[in-house]
Amino acid sequence: MTTLNESPLGFEPCGDAPPSPTGAEDGRSEEEEDPLRSRVQDRVAEMENFAGHLEEIFLTVEENFGRQEKHLEQHYNEVLQTLSQRYDERATGLEEEKKSKLEALYNQLLSCGQAMDESKELIETAQEVYRCQDKRLFLKAVIPAIKRIEELAKDEIDLSLSTELEFTTPMADLSDVKTMMDSINVVPAPSAPVINPQTPNSATQTSLRVCWSLFSDDTVEYYELYYRPVLEDSPAESSCAAVSMVKVKETHCSVTDLSPNGQYELWVTATNTTGISPASEKALYVTVPSPPVIKQRECCSCPEATLLRWESGNTNPVDSYTVDLCEMNADGTQATAESIVGVPTCQCLIQLQAGRRYLASVKAVNIGGPSDRSEVVTVTTTGTFFHLLEETAHPSLAISEDGFTIFSGDEELPISAMALDSNTFTRSVAILGDLIPVRGRHYWEVEVDDDTEFRIGVAYEDTERNSYLGANNSSWCMRHIITPFRHRYEFLHSGWSPDLRITVNPVRIGVALDYVRGTLSFFNVDLQQHLHTFYCNFRDYVNPCFALDNPGALTVHNRIEAPAYAFTRN
Repeated sequence: MTTLNESPLGFEPCGDAPPSPTGAEDGRSEEEEDPLRSRVQDRVAEMENFAGHLEEIFLTVEENFGRQEKHLEQHYNEVLQTLSQRYDERATGLEEEKKSKLEALYNQLLSCGQAMDESKELIETAQEVYRCQDKRLFLKAVIPAIKRIEELAKDEIDLSLSTELEFTTPMADLSDVKTMMDSINVVPAPSAPVINPQTPNSATQTSLRVCWSLFSDDTVEYYELYYRPVLEDSPAESSCAAVSMVKVKETHCSVTDLSPNGQYELWVTATNTTGISPASEKALYVTVPSPPVIKQRECCSCPEATLLRWESGNTNPVDSYTVDLCEMNADGTQATAESIVGVPTCQCLIQLQAGRRYLASVKAVNIGGPSDRSEVVTVTTTGTFFHLLEETAHPSLAISEDGFTIFSGDEELPISAMALDSNTFTRSVAILGDLIPVRGRHYWEVEVDDDTEFRIGVAYEDTERNSYLGANNSSWCMRHIITPFRHRYEFLHSGWSPDLRITVNPVRIGVALDYVRGTLSFFNVDLQQHLHTFYCNFRDYVNPCFALDNPGALTVHNRIEAPAYAFTRN
C-alpha cells in the first residue's frame, strides 16, 4: 500500500532539494507527480514488453536459420550420395564392357594361333612329301596332302576385329540429380506441428498460453492457431461452437478474451511459401476457475477449529482448492499466515488456536493455475458457532432472517403444504443445528419464554424424524411442560426422565457438551445454576436440536465463551 510520503517506484522525497531551473517551487504536488509516475511506469512496461518481443523474434530467426542450414546440408548430402551411386553404376558398366571386349579379342587371338599352327604343319608335311625319293610312297602321301591343302584353301579367314574399340555403355541419367539441385532453392511444405499438453500455471481466468513444436526441420513463415470452446454436455468432436483463429510467427501464443473455467479445443497449422501443413492433433486446455463462494450460513467453528464450506462456482470440475488463513493481532495487524493446499472437496476442517481471530479465503485450482481468492470471511474461535439446518426443520417452523430464532404458530398447515422428505422432522416441530464435528467442548445458550413449551438438547444426525426428541435413544433433551399447577421440566432420553423439580423458571439456558468426559449439562445462566447432566459416551458426533411443543419462539445464542462453571460440575 502506498503511503502519503512513498511513491510506487520506491523513490523518497529529499528534504533539501535544489531549486528548479525554471524558478518554480522546489517540489511538485503529489497530484502533479502521480500522473507522471504512472506514465513512466507505463513506458517502462511497454519497453519491457517490446524487449521481450524482440528476444522472441531473435530466437525465431535463430531457429529458422538453423532449420534452413540443416535443410541445405541435407540436400547437399543427398546430391553427393546420388552422384556417388551414379559413379558406381557407370564404373561397373565400363568394367563389364571392358571384360567382354578383352574376352572377345583373346578368343580371336586363340583362333588365329590355331590356324597358323595348322598351316605350318601342312607346309612341313608338303615339304616332306616333296623330298621323298620313293615314287610309290610319294604317290601314296601326295594325294591326302593335296586334299588337306584344298580344304584349307576353302576356309575363309576373317581378319576383322571381333569387337569395337569404342565403349558403348550409355551415359548415366543425372536428371534426378538436376532436379535435386533445382530443389535446393525450393522449400518443402511443413509437416504437421505437435501441440504441447497444457503446462501448470499457464492460464488466467480469461487467457491461455499455448505452445507447440515441430518434429522436422521445416522452414515456417507463420502459424495459425485455431480454438473453440467445448460446450457443456457436448462432445469434443462437435462442431457447434464457433472456431476462432490467431496468426503468429512464434511457436507459442497467448489466447485472450476467454471464459473462466472454460475448456477449449486447440489445434495449429504451419505455413510457408510452398503450402500449409496438415493440422496438429487437437489438445484440450482449461482457463483458471472462477473464485469460489464461501457459504457463511454453512460455516461453523469452536475454540479448537473451524469448518469452512464453499461453492465451486464453476461448471467444469476443478482439481483442488487452497485455503488461505491469516491470524490477526488485537490491533488489526497480521500475525501469521498459512495456506492449506490440495483440498479435494468444497469444505475444510482447520485446527486453530482458541480465542483468536482469523481471516480466511479460498482459491480454486486447476492445471491452468489458481483462481482469484474468494471474499474474505472472519473466523473467531471464541466459543462455539453454528447455524440451524433449515432442511431438517418441520414445515410448521419459521426461521428468522438472521437464522437464530425459530417460531411456531397455532395455525395448522394443510397436508398439501407439508412437503416432507426423509431429512425433515414430521412429528416433533423441531430443527437440528450444524455443530462442527470436533470431539472437544462446546457451549451455547437458548433464550425462551415462560409460556413456551420447548425441547432443547442434542441428537445424532440420523435420529428418527417421526419421533419426539428425547423419546428415543438417539436424542437427549430438556423439556418444558406447562401444567395447570406448575411448570414442569424433564430431562429425557429414551422416553425416561429423572424426577427433578426446578423452582425458578430459567429464561436463558446454557448447554454444555463435553465429548471427552461424555457429558451433556444444562444450566440456568441467570442464576449460574446447574440443572442436570446426562452421562453418555457418544458413539458419533451429535447436533444441537430444538423443538417447540406449542406456539411460541426460542432464540439460539452461540459464539459465546463458556463460563467457568460450565465444565467444572459433575
